Amino acid sequence: MFPGFVLNDENGERFDSKELEGVRYVIYFYPKDNTSGCTKEALEFTELISKFMMRNIPVIGVSRDSPASHRKFIDKYGLKVKLISDPDHVLTEAVGAWGLKKLYGKEYEGVFRSTFIVGKDGKVEAVWKNVKVAGHAENVLERAISLLKS
Repeated sequence: MFPGFVLNDENGERFDSKELEGVRYVIYFYPKDNTSGCTKEALEFTELISKFMMRNIPVIGVSRDSPASHRKFIDKYGLKVKLISDPDHVLTEAVGAWGLKKLYGKEYEGVFRSTFIVGKDGKVEAVWKNVKVAGHAENVLERAISLLKS
């Protein structure tokens, strides 16, 4: 089961995962607003959002950034995904998308770019860990469509 959560969205409003009960949805975890990879990922999901939404599959992005940062990120790039703020990385840790990373020989804690498709019953139907951005949103859409057929 995907863990329940109540976090603030890009408008500073409480977003309760109970609102998603009975709905299949995509939730992806990314390191930081306005960075090249995260921007590309958000833009790729935005390009495909109508294809997700015609199947009633919301797409939600999660990072540690503040609601204000999310709002600016959405406005700057015309993003169509909902962004949720997880400043204490509680949800990010709960789903295994947080941990020890290495960059140029230095270790630090951070986000593992990860995506989940959560079914109408709250069970995780698909998982991508350590995502490579290019083409990822299309892969998620294809998998979501295949799940609708099964």
